[in-house]
Amino acid sequence: MDRPPRLPLGVTTSGQPEESLVRQAREAARALGLPFVPRRKKQPLGALLQSSAEALLVFEREGVTLADAEGAFSFNPGMAHLRRMRLSEGQRDDALLRVSEMRPGDHVLDCTLGLGQDALVASLAVGPEGRVVALEKSLPLFAIVSQGLAAYDYGPASCRVEPLHTDAAAYLRTLPSGSFDIVCFDPMFEKPKKAQPAFEMLRRYAEHAPLTSDVLEEARRVARRWVVVKGSKHSEDLKKLGLQAEPGSRYTSLIWGRAAALAPR
Repeated sequence: MDRPPRLPLGVTTSGQPEESLVRQAREAARALGLPFVPRRKKQPLGALLQSSAEALLVFEREGVTLADAEGAFSFNPGMAHLRRMRLSEGQRDDALLRVSEMRPGDHVLDCTLGLGQDALVASLAVGPEGRVVALEKSLPLFAIVSQGLAAYDYGPASCRVEPLHTDAAAYLRTLPSGSFDIVCFDPMFEKPKKAQPAFEMLRRYAEHAPLTSDVLEEARRVARRWVVVKGSKHSEDLKKLGLQAEPGSRYTSLIWGRAAALAPR
């Protein structure tokens, strides 16, 4: 008898889960519209990936992991934690904040949540009176990062990031003009560079459609002040959108461009 095809993505638990963890995983599976894959006690994860699913969200006591045959990663604030620390110490030299001119009370729309780094920095920059909505089209990335953001300790000086699983282009079209002060994009770079394992996982699961001029114009309609776009020095990403790189450190491979809002300021 032929074995049934593997699921593209499922939810499971560690090999020795507590009942509360099983309930949490089942509830998350229902919320995400994903199948729950039971895991026998001490069953190797690799065997489950071979038999049941191409990728799995694994709920463990320490957190949630996205795993496939090539690797695994868990949500980690990483550099965002260091950037938030610098901001808490009064340093405003973060490239995102400098280019966007983000300030307390702003409403920010992050159209490319990814690993959540820029959204976390923005949440502290706008403070508890501000708002950060972050969009992610990839269900695996949305699932792992939204679970991590739900458990993240933001502290009283920060608003919480509101992650949404949706396509940015479609979502922008639903918004009234001037809905957000700042709209941000961090699309996948045209030329991949060697990166850490977590970023390689991001690249495998991320949305690879390039940012288009039409979507940029829609974002300018939605913005009240600026649309900012991250790019790479090693590609023509910004130039294709008619954007110039803003002044920044010569020691980084990342550059930012910005376009003024179409809505009245």
